[in-house]
Amino acid sequence: MTWPVVPLNDLQADEPRAITDGPFGSNLASRHYTDHGPRVVRLQNIGDGSFIDEKAHISQEHFESLRAHEVLAGDLLVASLGEVLPRACLAPPALGPAIVKADCIRVRLHPDVDRRWVMYAMQRPEVRRWADSHRHGMGRPRLGLKVIRQIPVPLPPLEEQRRIVELLEDHLSRLDAANAGLASSMHLLDALKRSVLAELHDGDLVPLAELAWDSGYGTSEKCVVDGPGVPVVRIPNLANGIVDLSDEKRVADVNADVSSSMLTAGDLLIVRTNGSVDLIGRSAVVQDGIDAAFASYLIRYRVRKERVRPAWVQAMLSTPQVRCTIEPLAASSAGQHNLSLAKLDPLKIPVPSLEQQDTGLARLREVDGNAASLRSDIERAQSHCAGLRRSLFAAAFSGQLTAEMTIA
Repeated sequence: MTWPVVPLNDLQADEPRAITDGPFGSNLASRHYTDHGPRVVRLQNIGDGSFIDEKAHISQEHFESLRAHEVLAGDLLVASLGEVLPRACLAPPALGPAIVKADCIRVRLHPDVDRRWVMYAMQRPEVRRWADSHRHGMGRPRLGLKVIRQIPVPLPPLEEQRRIVELLEDHLSRLDAANAGLASSMHLLDALKRSVLAELHDGDLVPLAELAWDSGYGTSEKCVVDGPGVPVVRIPNLANGIVDLSDEKRVADVNADVSSSMLTAGDLLIVRTNGSVDLIGRSAVVQDGIDAAFASYLIRYRVRKERVRPAWVQAMLSTPQVRCTIEPLAASSAGQHNLSLAKLDPLKIPVPSLEQQDTGLARLREVDGNAASLRSDIERAQSHCAGLRRSLFAAAFSGQLTAEMTIA
C-alpha cells in the first residue's frame, strides 16, 4: 500500500508558531525555577511514546512572559537531543499550564491528522534510520529544529490513521505487559542478590583502616583513547566486583610517572567521587593480569590477606547495611558526592573467620552464576520483544497491520 509521505512541518496547525522550541539562554535559567506553578517540559519528560511525569515549575508571572512556548494537552513533544532520536510523546491531559524548555520541540498538529499517528510515526524504523543520517554532534547527538520539521510522516486518510492506531495500541499493550514482567524479573534478581549479601553481613566489625596495610589515591594524569602510556582504570571499568578494561583509556603522556598508582592483583578499588550517589562506594578487586594504573576518582586499599579476603571486603561494601552507611558519608550539598580516606578508614566491615569468608564467597558465586544465567534468558526475551516492536511499527506504517497481522 502506498501513501503520500509529507514532512512534519506540513502537519502543523494553522496558527502562528505552531512548531517551536523552548526559550534559550537567560530567558529560562535555573534561578527561575520555583516549588510550584506552571510546568516546564524538559528532556527528561519526553519518553519514547510516553510522557514521564518529572516536575519542574516556574512562576505564573514568568510563564506569562514565555507564552510563545506554551504547551497544551495533546501537543506533540519532540526531544532534539539524546541517544534515541527522534523521541516523542504527547502532552497529557492533566499537564496544566506549561512551556517547553530548550532542546524540546512543541508541535501543535492540524486537526485533520491523528496526533497518535504522528507520535507513533516517530518510532518507526525508517524514521530512526533517517534521523541517524541527519543528526549531528559526537558526545550528545542532536536534531536541529530545521531537521525536525522535515521528519517524513506517511499520511493515509484520517479514518485509516485511526483504525491502524487502534490496532497498533492493542498489540503494543501486550508487548508492554510482557516487558513489564521481564523488568520485574530483573528487579527480583537484584533483590535476591541484596538479600544474600545482607545474610552474609556477619562477624566482628573492624574499621577498614585496620584491615589494610596500604591505601591511597590514584593518578590525575590525563588519559585518552589510544594514548601511548599505560592503561588507567577509571570508574566505568569497575563492573560486577572486578576490573573490566574493555573500555580502555591510556595515559596521554608516555613519560608521565604513574609508578605509585600501578595496580597489583588483590588491590581493592573504591569509587570516591561522582555526581551519582549510586556509583559512590562502588568497588572492585583487581584480578591477575591487570597491568594498569588507577585514576584519582578512585581510592585503593591493599588488605591484609592473612586476615581478610579482598573479595570479602568488596562483597561487604555492597551489602545494604554498609551501603546505607556510605551514602550519608558521601553526601554533598553541591551535587558532587565525595568520599575520602578520612571518611572510609573508620568504616566498619564485618570480618568472620577466613573459613567462614570462603564459605560465604562460594555461596555468593553460586548465586551470581545462577542469576547470570537467568539474566541472560531475560535479556534474550527483551531483545525478542524489541524485535517484535520494530516489526509491529514496520507493519503499521506499511498498511500490513490492517491485514490481520499476528505477532508470534
